[in-house]
Amino acid sequence: MSNTGLADTPILRLEGIAKAYRGTPVLIDLDLEAAPSELTVVYGPPASGKSVLVRILTGLEHPDAGRITLRGQDITAEAPAERNIGYVPQSFALYPHLSVRANISYPLDLAGVPASESRAVVAEAAAMLKIEEHLDKKPDQLSGGQKQRVAIARGIAKRTDVFVLDDPLAGLDFKLREQLVDDLRGLNAATGASVLYMTSDVIEAMTLADSLAVLSAGSIVESGPPERLYRHPRAVATMALVGFPPANFLRGTLEHRGDDATCNTPLFRFSADIADNRASGDVIVGLRPERVHLSHGNGSTVGDSDGSITFPATVTLREDLGGEDIVYLDASGIPLAMVDRDHDRSTDLGDAVTVFIAPSQLTLFDATTGDRIGHGAHRPSPSAARRPPPASVAHHG
Repeated sequence: MSNTGLADTPILRLEGIAKAYRGTPVLIDLDLEAAPSELTVVYGPPASGKSVLVRILTGLEHPDAGRITLRGQDITAEAPAERNIGYVPQSFALYPHLSVRANISYPLDLAGVPASESRAVVAEAAAMLKIEEHLDKKPDQLSGGQKQRVAIARGIAKRTDVFVLDDPLAGLDFKLREQLVDDLRGLNAATGASVLYMTSDVIEAMTLADSLAVLSAGSIVESGPPERLYRHPRAVATMALVGFPPANFLRGTLEHRGDDATCNTPLFRFSADIADNRASGDVIVGLRPERVHLSHGNGSTVGDSDGSITFPATVTLREDLGGEDIVYLDASGIPLAMVDRDHDRSTDLGDAVTVFIAPSQLTLFDATTGDRIGHGAHRPSPSAARRPPPASVAHHG
């Protein structure tokens, strides 16, 4: 048995957290850990439970069930003032009658920190957030980005090694968000503190996170390094939520013939490698947009000799994002998206194209549990005629 050092022990742990309002569950058996000195991002869409989770973390509300430990101590029932957690709210919440300096030092003044020490802490926080020249101004003399920097500086001025940031960049324009994302990254490295960061922006989440936790319908469905969650999701909700543009999904049916598994979708069929050879029945097939490729023409081959899958589609929309285009397709009534990084303008709206997919890029999930059960196989799939337009397509996220 290996020894587990203190560095491996989570500084913050939530176990089985549940919260309901008027009988409606908001958080359901939620588990979450934050490691020392790491930036842990909790990412989820609106109404997934992030705001309630923040209120429980900071002690503004208590869970109906579950346990919270901080530095190994149970803080579930502690009041906000008793928890040594720095907090940066989504709103600026600055005192308009106080200077920037006084706003930042406010939590230190409440804690009775000596003035000389408070001045040093304020100066350090202001330098980190690049707002030294604004210390003597009032909040109404600042821009939105500067106000948010002050709010973050006030939050980190608290002498602690754990900070909770509640979507602090929401409402700022894209350029300011980019600047502050870089600042927060540097801030985490400079302070060595553990940061728990809530956001509903997937790009922000993947850019910032050392560890990413995906919150959906009140529960953490999966957590881990962002790259693993993107490339090898263990849950269909993870694949649906992590990544932009969102993944494509098809309904399918898995069947076995001897040792071989075949998945049938409304558009094509393919051989599959399944973790549990007993698995069968309804599945969800996921495909990342950047794994979709096109050529001109209305091909209809399914399962070519090289193992690729091809089927016809029509271009319905093209969005130019600068570095890449997102191309939307209609395949027998099924919407699909692809990423075109070559800006191939040879395809235009209404054009008939052939879609090429490598079977190995298809991920299979159990339609009932949402758990990953396998992926497309490299070997050529059985030949089959194209199927009629589908009765249903799975949409997630």
